[in-house]
Amino acid sequence: MKLIVYFLVIVLSFSGIAQGQGCCSGSAGNPIAGGASTGVLLKNQIELSGSYQYTYSDIYFRKDSDTLNMIDGLSSKYFFFRADYGITDKFTMSFATGYYPSKTLIELGLRDTISSSGMSDLILFPRYSVYNKTKERSRTEITLGLGIKIPLGSNVDSNFVGTTSNGDDIYTILPPTVQVTTGSQDLMLYSFFYKGYTKRKLRFFANTLFIRKGYNSIGQKFGDYASVGLFVGKTVLKNVALTAQLKGEWIGKTKVGESVSTNDLAIYSIDLESSGSKKLFFVPQISYSHKNLTLFVTSDIPLYQYLNGVQVGSMFHLTTGFSYRFLTKKADETPVKTFELTPSE
Repeated sequence: MKLIVYFLVIVLSFSGIAQGQGCCSGSAGNPIAGGASTGVLLKNQIELSGSYQYTYSDIYFRKDSDTLNMIDGLSSKYFFFRADYGITDKFTMSFATGYYPSKTLIELGLRDTISSSGMSDLILFPRYSVYNKTKERSRTEITLGLGIKIPLGSNVDSNFVGTTSNGDDIYTILPPTVQVTTGSQDLMLYSFFYKGYTKRKLRFFANTLFIRKGYNSIGQKFGDYASVGLFVGKTVLKNVALTAQLKGEWIGKTKVGESVSTNDLAIYSIDLESSGSKKLFFVPQISYSHKNLTLFVTSDIPLYQYLNGVQVGSMFHLTTGFSYRFLTKKADETPVKTFELTPSE
């Protein structure tokens, strides 16, 4: 058991979505972006997974209609790493973290580039299967999860803008959309339902995620996050599977503490009225599996988006990644569960 714990710590030590709420608001994407919508593992089973996510947008919305752009582009590149361990057949512990090689904002007309990079958050995410039944032709599972997100990076990175007449350097704090983390400790609630038909190679499943955001060190509380995903997947060739997801998400408005002044809001580039949204996405995925390894590519395609105030909208979002599962010792005569990965944001 100690070897397993050491192994997971080493994996996280060497590992280094998010869509923002708006140019002048805060980033509040799903912190498990690039992760997989799954239940629990077998006892003594390990799953290592990673993904690369790229997002880009240069469109602005006022409510549900596009409007004049306020930026030339907002993009991010994100690496996500996760290690899961099946402590029992019903209880799985998950460790995850992420690294941004770049989060970049190009201001309108000026072509000035504001960017940052660094570690995002550490996510501790245990999951417990409250119902798991396997029949000759089908399997049903219901799993619940309760996790926390702990910031690793800084939410107050600044940008050099010049020097004073005295030779002192002048820095301004970066907009929240370019910070690598919100800087708050958040509570995460998760549920997962799965129904698979073995002979027909057909799977139906659903998940929900609610993130209760906390206040960060400078008195900001970015909006709570909630999402519901409905999936259908089918194996079409020996090792190839197709999955379609319909995902709805809601982000609440940003709040600030009593100690945060109007001047502070301007310094932090926050517009409280231009925060919060409701969106609906279609998410197709193709995956290829060989033995214990699965490779996947998926993309979030916006079907509808309603954004409070004026904010940058969702435009292009692509994720590609892998998952590898293996047993550290022989399972206790428990049939191996098989269903393809389905990334969920």
